[in-house]
Amino acid sequence: MTKTLLFGLSLGMNWVVADSARAADKPVATPAPVVSAAEKEGKVLVYSTTDSAAAAPLLKDFSVLHPKITVEYNDMNSTEVYNRFVSEVAAGGGSADLLWSSAMDLQIKLANDGYAQEYRSLEAANLPDWASWKNEALGTTFEPITFVYNKRLLKPEEVPQSHAELVKLLKNNPERFKGKVTCYDPERSGIGFMLLAQDAGTDPNFADTIKTYGKVAVKLYTSTGAMLEKILSGEHLIGFNMIGSYAIGKQRKDPNLGVVYPKDYTLVMSRIAVIPKVAKHPNAGKVFLDYLLSARGQEIIANKAALFSIRSDVQGEYTASSLNKALGSSLKPIPVNASLLVYLDQSKRLAFLKQWQEALGTR
Repeated sequence: MTKTLLFGLSLGMNWVVADSARAADKPVATPAPVVSAAEKEGKVLVYSTTDSAAAAPLLKDFSVLHPKITVEYNDMNSTEVYNRFVSEVAAGGGSADLLWSSAMDLQIKLANDGYAQEYRSLEAANLPDWASWKNEALGTTFEPITFVYNKRLLKPEEVPQSHAELVKLLKNNPERFKGKVTCYDPERSGIGFMLLAQDAGTDPNFADTIKTYGKVAVKLYTSTGAMLEKILSGEHLIGFNMIGSYAIGKQRKDPNLGVVYPKDYTLVMSRIAVIPKVAKHPNAGKVFLDYLLSARGQEIIANKAALFSIRSDVQGEYTASSLNKALGSSLKPIPVNASLLVYLDQSKRLAFLKQWQEALGTR
């Protein structure tokens, strides 16, 4: 379901004093003419997969920094972001000024299909080499993909620390875990499909892995929030391919939630930002993108939203720097490039989903 938030002139000023002190002296590198034009446009319309609650600190601070630009923020699932945008463009109507999605492959497809406009953001120089494609699609976060489990129902010695250990646990206890394992539905969730496709290229035993998921009747969802609630309630015991930032945010509120960074490989997802060619407020879209990439925005991404900063010069627990120090070579960032398009080829996508359905016994 789409959630729409408006952030603009009605916001008070107290928040920025308390929450942005560290970043207040770090200007965003947006050219003055772009900012002036954006203020005349007066609005930026964002379609995003980032939960409204996680995005709220960013939206509040942006509105303090740019009080003349109202943000209309629409929170949707990844497939909805793509489908809504494409259908709106096909109908010749208005659509978003910025698309910010965790479905990295669908964002690259939009750029590859000619929907994105080029913008040479001065802030993009601070991104890792793998996080930008043709100045049209830019990564903004550095989010680990994790296992999540119920601490009350799994003993510490039972918790798998790798994909191979997860498979072994399920194989050894098929009845115990039947209907108790969860993940994204790759047929209904864009990020779910993308993450499973990445597993296919990284897990040397992928075919056996998904057969094991099928034998325990893995339960599928389109929302991280729904899966986290099911795990905490005990309806499910463990989930895989879970967005770590959301899991950690939930863990802050309920310590019964456990989070594991798989030691064999931990995929790293980045929410990709794209400014559409059809944007009605293109300058406002550029200002918002620059803000997301700036040191100021990235500090809030790390330290308030817990979405993990992608910039190496931002410090804190939820940053690329801290993850690289802790996990090293086991981290596998998903590159922002055309390799993401491989499984979006219709014949390959159908073949991949057929393999998944057969493994789960749904075909």
